[in-house]
Amino acid sequence: GLEAAIVLIAFVTVAAVFSYILLGAGFFATQKSQEVVHTGVKQATSSMELVGSVVAKGDKSNNKITNVTFTLQLAAGGQPIDLNKTLITVVVPAKGQMGQFFYSKTAYDSTHYKVTWIYSLQEDEPDDYLEEFEKAEIFIDLSNNFDIAPNTNFVIEVKPPIGATYPIEVKAPPSIDTMMVLLR
Repeated sequence: GLEAAIVLIAFVTVAAVFSYILLGAGFFATQKSQEVVHTGVKQATSSMELVGSVVAKGDKSNNKITNVTFTLQLAAGGQPIDLNKTLITVVVPAKGQMGQFFYSKTAYDSTHYKVTWIYSLQEDEPDDYLEEFEKAEIFIDLSNNFDIAPNTNFVIEVKPPIGATYPIEVKAPPSIDTMMVLLR
């Protein structure tokens, strides 16, 4: 009697501890799975799109493109994108040239791109986030580090902190002018 009761109590106690451990591991795995799904959805919906054309300014005397300007907005249903943490890379594959540009509110140079808000939801000073219904005009200076001559293909990659890289593949026109629309 008493020995059987002790064995039964020990068996029930061991079973309870074991089930507690299994349930804890199951809850932990479920929580991690939910985090992975939420992160995946956030990355998939954090995308932007080009609005209009990519416009370039050129130096006719040197026969090369000196800077490019383009406008971005969020894709439908996209999550806000922090432009302060967004990196832009320009690659000219045929010449082996590559440069990275970081965000700047005031000026653009050989390492920074400038953002001008065409439309912002913020009344006073816009924040650094590209949000729904906002449009951001991006200026990139290519005069120092790149030799983009007529008919040269190059890629502008916009890399937000979360989400997919947005590549913009463009080609310089057959002749360089002071203001041009780049071919896509």
